[in-house]
Amino acid sequence: MNWHELTCLQAATALSALMLTAAVILAFLRLVHGPSVPDRVVALDLIAVLVVAIVATYNIATNQPVLFDAAIVLALVAFLGTVAFARYVERSRHDD
Repeated sequence: MNWHELTCLQAATALSALMLTAAVILAFLRLVHGPSVPDRVVALDLIAVLVVAIVATYNIATNQPVLFDAAIVLALVAFLGTVAFARYVERSRHDD
């Protein structure tokens, strides 16, 4: 397939996938090298959001919305994990 033959939607999904992949790599570097635990938790939450975006981009590119349910569940679990960590940090500050 030539780049000249791409439709606007195909070009947009390809560019989105490329940028999301770069964002996942950068977030993974923050996860590995994060100076503190909250930085690593935020990086992990960002990776979960980026995976949801990648799944959505894939579903748009293939025109088959079969994985939207899994993406929604992943987003909810990531949100609940972030809220739980925030509560843990808040309680540990009050205990000190």
